[in-house]
Parts: sequence; C-alpha cells; structure tokens
Amino acid sequence: MPAFLQITDTHIVAPGALACGRSDTAAALTRAIETINAKLPVLGDVSCVIITGDLTDHGTPEEYAHFSALMAPLALPWLAVPGNHDRRAPMRAAFAGADWLTKEGPIQWHRDFGPFSLIGLDTLLEGAHHGDLCDDGFALVDQVLNRIGDQPVIIATHHPWMPSAITTMDADNIRNGAALMARLAAHPGPVRMISGHVHRAMTTQIGRITCQIAPATGHAVDVDLRPGVDNRLTLEPGGVTLYTWLDAPLPCLVSDVIPTGDYPGPYPFQG
Repeated sequence: MPAFLQITDTHIVAPGALACGRSDTAAALTRAIETINAKLPVLGDVSCVIITGDLTDHGTPEEYAHFSALMAPLALPWLAVPGNHDRRAPMRAAFAGADWLTKEGPIQWHRDFGPFSLIGLDTLLEGAHHGDLCDDGFALVDQVLNRIGDQPVIIATHHPWMPSAITTMDADNIRNGAALMARLAAHPGPVRMISGHVHRAMTTQIGRITCQIAPATGHAVDVDLRPGVDNRLTLEPGGVTLYTWLDAPLPCLVSDVIPTGDYPGPYPFQG
C-alpha cells in the first residue's frame, strides 16, 4: 500500500517571530513533524512528505534556514513546490543538492509510486498572490501523461483550481487552470488534483477530476462567505494529509486528514 503525506502552508518566519504577528508557525510545524514521526509505525508504507508551497512567509534566506532546521527531525524524505509566499532563488540556495530541485526555471518534478504517478507543479508568479502554470509546467504534464498510459495520476500544486466559496481566496486561484484541467480530463486513467493555499480541508469534483485542498499545519483562513469580507486567519488546529493507495477491495486512493498534536487514545470501543 504505497502512501505519501502532504504538508502545506507552513509559513515559517524568522526564529522567535510570529506569522502575521499571531501565528507560531514554527511550533505548528514541529507539532506536525512530531505527529508524523509518532504515527509512522501504524501508517503503512509511507514513502515521503510533499510540501505544496508557502514553506516560508517572505521567501528570505533566514526563513528557509529556519524551515530546514525545523524539518531536520522528520523521519521521511521530503520534496516541495513553491507557493506565492516563496521565492525560487533563496529556495534553491537553501535546498541545493536535493534530488527533486531543478537547477533553473520552475521548481517541479514527477515521482512514480508504482500504482500511481505524482506530478508536482510550480504555480508561483513572483510578486503576485494568484497562480499560473508556465509553458514548462504544461510541457511536463504532457510529457508524463503521454508516458504513463492509463496509470492514475495526482497533480500537486500550491494554488488550487477548485473554488472554495471564500471569494477573496478564489481570486488567487490558478488563472490558466482551465487549460490544465482540459489536459487532465483527457487522461484515460483516474486523476486527482491536490493543492494548498486556502489553509482548509476542502474537496469537490470537477468533471471526472477529484480536487482537494489540504489544511495548513498552523493557522487557517477563516470561513466567512459574506461578500466584501477581507481574509482573516483563525488559530484552528493544524493538520497533515495522508494519501494511501489500496489495491483491494478495489483500486483507489484514500485520503485522511490527521490532526497534529498529542491526543488521548486510542481506546477500545467497549468500556
């Protein structure tokens, strides 16, 4: 049962600082890593952790160094794509030598898990909040889809294409996402798109494509669906998302949001 974990929107700032003056994102990431490490013995064959962007809050070398130090205890390899709060040059400098890191251009990659493929796409437009997929990204999608036949595929991005109903967040989605979805809809195998950016766990179906947004490790975007309301953060519990491939009773990819932290249990249902 091959599996991987998704972390997103860690928003690490300089040591001792708080994101937005309120959110202790370093403590939140530490809780996430401790949760992953503690649960690994019962989660099956987890291959890696993928991070779907906004590793840091301002994309500075100091923040990436802090992120690296916080990630060091993780008992799994990890790979990442950038989000709108990241910057490619300091990200490359901080993680130089990583086998998933491109030497130039967009930071994106492909991993074959056997029963399924995973493509990480770079949707960063430096200086903008919204996302776009560049020509190299479309080329990578075309190349992989042509090669894998009808193998199921997962597309990982920072910016989603699915709407969240939080209009200020939806304004920052992938602007050319329709072109990406058209390519994915033509793939003969199952397709799923997993993203971050909204800091909430959300799922929808667009045509035959399942789209998911994962919760952040730290603060969430407040759910306020009234028109004209600015984005606000709320200090809800963080989470990481586990994706597990099952061969039986039928082939499928199952996702599960795991709250981070230490909670009582497990206990038998019979008291």
